[in-house]
Amino acid sequence: MIQFNKEHLQTIFTHAQNTYPEECCGVIFGHIDCDRKTVVEVIPTQNAWNRETAGDFADDNINNRPIDDIDDINFSKRRRYTIAPQDMLQLQKSARERNVNIIGIFHSHPDYPAVPSEFDRSYAWQEYSYIIVCVQKGQAGDVNSWVLDDNSQFQQEEIRELVDS
Repeated sequence: MIQFNKEHLQTIFTHAQNTYPEECCGVIFGHIDCDRKTVVEVIPTQNAWNRETAGDFADDNINNRPIDDIDDINFSKRRRYTIAPQDMLQLQKSARERNVNIIGIFHSHPDYPAVPSEFDRSYAWQEYSYIIVCVQKGQAGDVNSWVLDDNSQFQQEEIRELVDS
């Protein structure tokens, strides 16, 4: 289970709507207690997907597509995201300094359901929650959280909204 407050979810929705029709992305800071993750902060990042990163991922042969196809919709920010390595390093440092963990990554699926793609699965890490928000015609809708199981398959994770007291 992953616990958010209303403001955290709103930050994700706003970032997703502002980047539509491209995918948004960001990092989630928080704490882990057994199987419960509690979000402390949601940090929107820039989607660093570009021709060079598309080529790097194409070289990994995830899509069995030739490098010539990287201008295709499946290789654009409308269907792919990545967080720049230097941004991830800075975020890891910031989390360490604040005594929190990176507990997840969020991104949007423009005009597509809030379920992980094969591409999402292939580059996911088992320790993280993956929050996906569906954005239909510019409006954030369904949001789901996913975690990798021991067989590297995504399983849906409960999202619980924390009530401010």
